[in-house]
Amino acid sequence: MSASMLEIEGLNAYYGRAHILQGVGFSMGRGEVLALMGRNGAGKSTTMKAVMGLVAPQSGRVVFDGQPIAGREPFEIARLGLGYVPEDRRVFSELSVMENLAVGRRPRRENVPYWTPERLFELFPNLGRMRDRPGGAMSGGEQQMLTIARTLMGNPSLVLLDEPSEGLAPVIVEEMAKTILALKSEGLSVLISEQNLHFAGSVADRATIIEKGLIRFSGTMAELKANEAVRAQYLSV
Repeated sequence: MSASMLEIEGLNAYYGRAHILQGVGFSMGRGEVLALMGRNGAGKSTTMKAVMGLVAPQSGRVVFDGQPIAGREPFEIARLGLGYVPEDRRVFSELSVMENLAVGRRPRRENVPYWTPERLFELFPNLGRMRDRPGGAMSGGEQQMLTIARTLMGNPSLVLLDEPSEGLAPVIVEEMAKTILALKSEGLSVLISEQNLHFAGSVADRATIIEKGLIRFSGTMAELKANEAVRAQYLSV
């Protein structure tokens, strides 16, 4: 890993009068997989939305690949090479797999992998077998893969995956882990929002725990696995 790919400092965000993010700060390097962990309602998804410009931060600093992006529009942030896969997937249900992929197409970027449908079908063989299937006629796991593939068509250097294992069958969760590791091997940085410690431990280099909008822990996955007190306090159900 070289210089930081993403730096967040003093991020504050509100929903109405509710103070959701309270000075959130962490960083991640190029080619790193970082797990942003915590229980439901801890602020994981809001952090990702604030990075993407979908939630306007009240204050704070967000730097992506050396460029300040706090306050920019989501489409501007996406064009800089930041990809976002929301928890609710949001495929275009009436469009086919190929048409969904076409929606995400962006020009080639320097120093990042260039994705084509054929390359993506190597990564997601199931999608290659259903090129003409409408998004609405696919299973939840297939839709998740399609959303990731559509995001990769934008040739991002950093991908935000919000709850990638949530609600998926174990066999699909295993495929998701392989996908994340494959993206890392391509040199991409990946930030995942996750509650499942086993899943996070299988893919992530480091973990940052958020609870009630505050960062409570940052360290390697090995350090987190060795810290039973932290796991019990912030991750146990």
